[in-house]
Amino acid sequence: MHAEHQDIGVSQVAAAIAEPARTKILCSLMDGHARTSTELAAIAEVSASTASAHLSKLKDLALVRLHVQGRHRYYSLADPRVAQALEALMVIGQNAAPTFKPHTPDRLQFARTCYDHMAGTLAVLLHDRMLEAGWLVATDEQAYRLSDSGEALFEGLGIEVQDLSTLRRKFACPCLDWSMRRPHLGGSLGAALLQTALKRKWLTQDLDSRALALTALGRREIGARFGVELPVEGQVKRSQPAVVPTGSRVPL
Repeated sequence: MHAEHQDIGVSQVAAAIAEPARTKILCSLMDGHARTSTELAAIAEVSASTASAHLSKLKDLALVRLHVQGRHRYYSLADPRVAQALEALMVIGQNAAPTFKPHTPDRLQFARTCYDHMAGTLAVLLHDRMLEAGWLVATDEQAYRLSDSGEALFEGLGIEVQDLSTLRRKFACPCLDWSMRRPHLGGSLGAALLQTALKRKWLTQDLDSRALALTALGRREIGARFGVELPVEGQVKRSQPAVVPTGSRVPL
């Protein structure tokens, strides 16, 4: 009986995501911003009443969350797991995510948000570099921990690693990237890395899409701290790290 109930739940969620207007609504919320039903109706190209019905369905299935502030009602993805599921479906479907700006697919592929963490070529490169250098260590297929040198790296960025480990969500985990077909870093650690990059002006975020832009400062700082070189055109090259935490492994 329990398995049967699970099957019903999966089919209901799958059906909800499969409806084109609801797909547009969910993907538009993957940048981590909350939006009104009016905004989401315009994005989905449906009437206000139809959008409200879609949002009610998505809320009932715990795919979106309602935020009420005075007379205003905003909707966001329920949690990071919804964004991860959507990214995984995009990999299976071999399609690019719907965006607000159809003329920016290259920028989205290079760097974008996946709910509250970084995705795209840059994110996958950093994920692979952290594993390669021994800063990030896989504990199983769905979780990572930081080595001592990894903790030193993140604490050097002003990220309180111990505080992140107490949050009621995964600390660090792989999140399948639709454009690269390989994992980038999710979890509270991935979210903290994105917030630090934005705060330090390494990245800037578009207000109306998921696109992230790498700044000249970000190119220099990421190159120095993570041992990668990122030219303006976004073609990735490996460089020897200028700054490497003590005790980390540097591949030959």
